[in-house]
Order: sequence, then structure tokens, then C-alpha cells
Amino acid sequence: MFLVHLVCYWAEAPAGWALMPQPLKAYNSLAANFNFNYYQMKYCIRLVGITFLSFFYLASFSQNKYIHPEGKFITVNGAKLWIESLGKGEPLFMIAGGPGNSHVNLHVFDTLKNSCQLIFIDNFGRGKSDTAAHLKEYSVSRDVEDIEGIRKALGFEKISIYGQSYGTVVAQLYAVKYAHHLKKLIIESGFYNAKMWQENDDNSNRQFAEQDPELWDSLMVLRKKGYRSSDSLHYTLYAGFHIFLVYAYCPDNKRFEDNDYPNNYNTRLYYQLVGHDADFHVGNDIAKFDVTAQLKYLKMPILIMAGRYDRVSVPKFSVLYKKYCPQAKFVMFEKSGHNQELEEPGETFALISQFLLDKN
Repeated sequence: MFLVHLVCYWAEAPAGWALMPQPLKAYNSLAANFNFNYYQMKYCIRLVGITFLSFFYLASFSQNKYIHPEGKFITVNGAKLWIESLGKGEPLFMIAGGPGNSHVNLHVFDTLKNSCQLIFIDNFGRGKSDTAAHLKEYSVSRDVEDIEGIRKALGFEKISIYGQSYGTVVAQLYAVKYAHHLKKLIIESGFYNAKMWQENDDNSNRQFAEQDPELWDSLMVLRKKGYRSSDSLHYTLYAGFHIFLVYAYCPDNKRFEDNDYPNNYNTRLYYQLVGHDADFHVGNDIAKFDVTAQLKYLKMPILIMAGRYDRVSVPKFSVLYKKYCPQAKFVMFEKSGHNQELEEPGETFALISQFLLDKN
């Protein structure tokens, strides 16, 4: 995921950062201005090295490009949104995380095509869908209304929804507002309020500070100078942390990727929804998010999945779904982090398939 974030950020950053050699200049400048020591510079060099190696990696796998299922554009709320459909049966809308991810990572769920009709969605500002002329056009409420607009456009009276990470925010808000159109709800590695999201930041940063102290010290130099998460230098340095420290039970359990897919991750959208210093302090739309009081009133069948080794949607908080949504089926995967479909795929897909088939 680091590669996706890094490449997409350069694609969106100002012109001075768009060219590959520029980070070398940035790091030289950074070292001069902030007196980086040997260990701090080592991580800057490592980041640049990983970037160049990643392009050789992508080139070597160009012959194994994923073939996407049939797709089309649908005009919803004044924007063209891209969807792809796979399988037959009752519709399961797939809502990606981030915020800012395209639907691509969710194609690991293609194996469910015999249990339902999978509807993969590039929400507004992601993937092939239209992007905003002004950042303020991006909002959580817009994402919710776009799901409803797609349901109407496709002619479904009722749908089921799967949401992962940020996708659970949209899925739960949809369930609260449009319960009469929702047949079943699946929450994977969910968040139910802003406090839980803030714990994501705090716990992740504790891990980074303890496991990668040299890079952490370099980041603190920047922050003392007033740099924040959405600033170019801060973003690039923060991207050097090994995210599998917080995402994975086993780092070898890789995500599904299609690095040729356009606008795979929209960094500016992420900061618009979570705040300009989102890696440390939750702000904007996510700071206002809270469904803890409404969850217990939902009547549709609900499946909630969590990972014991998830340091993002941390178990200390995720188990409280049992309190806020006691009617749901709650399953803790004991050998998974943030993505159970990658680390315990057999158990995950069997559970979801059975949940969708159950007549309740």
C-alpha cells in the first residue's frame, strides 16, 4: 500500500514533486535545513531506493495485468461514476476504504461471484469517476447519497452493502438513513465514531515511534517546524513507515493491486474528509462522525468482522460493537489484521457467503 500512496501522491503533488529525481533534491534540502543525522538520512535514501525498485517491479509484472469485469458510467448527482459488475444474484455493493481508494483492492472478493452480484464502485473523486473542481465538493454525505443514487440508477429495490475501513462509515450512515432499501450489512474493520478513528491515529503513531525511532525523530523535526500531514515533505517522510506494522498479522499477506488503474488513491480527498493533519488529529467530516446511538435500532441482518492484530481498527474499540450493535453477528478473526480477506481468506469468504445465503 505504501507504493500506491507514494506513486499517487507524486501524481497529484505540485509540479516540483511530480518528477522522480525531485525527492533527491528535497532530501538534500531537508538535510541542510534541519541537520539530519546519518540514520535519518538513511531512511530518506531507503525511501528513494524503494521507489525506483518499485517501478522495476511493476514493469516485470506488466504481463499479468488484471482483466476487470464489465463496467460502465452512471451519472449520479451531476457526476459520472464508474461501476463494475460481476456475478449473478442479489446485489452486494462494495464500498472501498481510504477515504480516497478506488474499488480496485476489492477485487480480491471476486470469488464471491457465485453467491451474489458484486457491484464495485469508484465513488466520486476516485478511480475512473469524475473528480471535483473544488475540494469542498468531497464529503462523507456525498458518498452516502451517491450510493443511493447508484441503487436507483440500477433499478434495485433493495441492496446489501459491504464496507471496509472508511467504507464502513459510508455503509453505516447509509443503513441509518436508507434502512428500507438495505437488505443486509457487512462491516469489516469498521469505525463507529470519530473517537475510534482518533485511536487509529494514536495507536499507529505509537507503533511507528517505537519500531522506527530514527524515522520518527526525523518526522518530529518537521512537525516542530510547523509541517503537517498534508504538506509534501511530511507526507513523503510519513510514507516511509512500514504500514504492515499496523495493518497486517503477517506482512507477506499482500493486498490485491492494479497499479495501472487511474486515480487509485486520491490524497487530496483523504485530507479533505479527515483533516489537513489527518495522520495525527482527526478533523473535518470524520471528526463529526458518530453512529453509536443509532446502530442498535437497525433491523436488517448485520455481520461485523474484526481482526485480532488490527492496530488501525483496534480490538479494544471494535469489540464495543457488541454493545452498540448487539443484534449483529460479531466475528473476531484471530490471525488477521485490518484485512481479513487477505489473511484468512477461506474463513472470510465462507462466512460472507453463508451470511448472504441465510434467509433471515
